[in-house]
Amino acid sequence: MQASKARLFKEYHEVQREKIADPDIQLVCDESNIFKWTAFVKGPSETPYEGGVFQLSFSVSDQYPLQPPQVRFLTKIFHPNVHFKTGEICLDILKNAWSPAWTLQSVCRAIIALMAHPEPDSPLNCDSGNLLRSGDVRGYQSMARMYTRLAAMPKKG
Repeated sequence: MQASKARLFKEYHEVQREKIADPDIQLVCDESNIFKWTAFVKGPSETPYEGGVFQLSFSVSDQYPLQPPQVRFLTKIFHPNVHFKTGEICLDILKNAWSPAWTLQSVCRAIIALMAHPEPDSPLNCDSGNLLRSGDVRGYQSMARMYTRLAAMPKKG
């Protein structure tokens, strides 16, 4: 547990230094629990998520960095690799391809890359995956844009 705390404190200090360096990611540590983090990631440009800000929840075990954090979307998102109800993310680095070299910040980067390049062959959201697999990119983008507007953009007025 000490090793995981030390690693998380190191990452916390790096995040404080890099706040300006990476405008697409804002990582915030829970003040009372170093094992709970929240991230706000900007939707990648030239995707249906552009203009949206998506909130992620990180739950880090005391086995970190030997085991990956549990990460899920708190913001609703229409994406083949994200479970629509739970926010669970299907991403290899959060499962069997995890390496202790990954940091919470680099996990956010990988999630942004997944948002830009969905993998419809391993869907958690079958509706979204089926649209892409059947070649209905326009339908997928339309639904994803609608949910981005509804859930991830500030309300006007």
